[in-house]
Amino acid sequence: MVAAAAVALLLAGVVGEPAANGPGTRGSGPRIEAARVGVDVTAPDTVKPRRRAVRLSEAYRTRLRIHQVASYAMLPLFAAQYAAGSQLYKKGSAAPDWAQNSHGVLAASVAGLFAVNTITGGLNWWETRRAEKGRTWRTVHAAMMLAADAGFTATGLLAEDAEESGDDRRLHRTVALTSIGVATASYLMMLKPLRRD
Repeated sequence: MVAAAAVALLLAGVVGEPAANGPGTRGSGPRIEAARVGVDVTAPDTVKPRRRAVRLSEAYRTRLRIHQVASYAMLPLFAAQYAAGSQLYKKGSAAPDWAQNSHGVLAASVAGLFAVNTITGGLNWWETRRAEKGRTWRTVHAAMMLAADAGFTATGLLAEDAEESGDDRRLHRTVALTSIGVATASYLMMLKPLRRD
């Protein structure tokens, strides 16, 4: 008799209230899901969320094209500037006229190129900031180019003193070559075989 009452209570607890209470209502007894042994009903969803699509504007494509075309001029400008600067470094005021006349023009060209590429690259970096693929690579490229920008600015500020002093001339050259090296490495990392995005 006691066993029959226990079985009746157990069945009433597992089954819960009759369906007359309506769907979605909770009965007073334990739910059938809670009676299952070894099933964790609170396990988090293991499906990874889909990546959010990032739409790029037409302005992005225009800036990218300008950025790429301007970048092709960077290495030839560096080579010409290095040639002129080396003549001035070694020979001073006895350097050939072409070196003396072109060094300032080439420096202004490098400054203009970096102004264009900093603006176009910075705006495009901002527009793609939510695109996960390649974000770290693009950010490293941008940071290196900003460091080169700072270096070229310092090079320009040191230029006047470099005409008067050998030590200042060495410092001017060192800062310029370091900036060229950082900018070149940053440029190369965005070319196809090395690019990681």
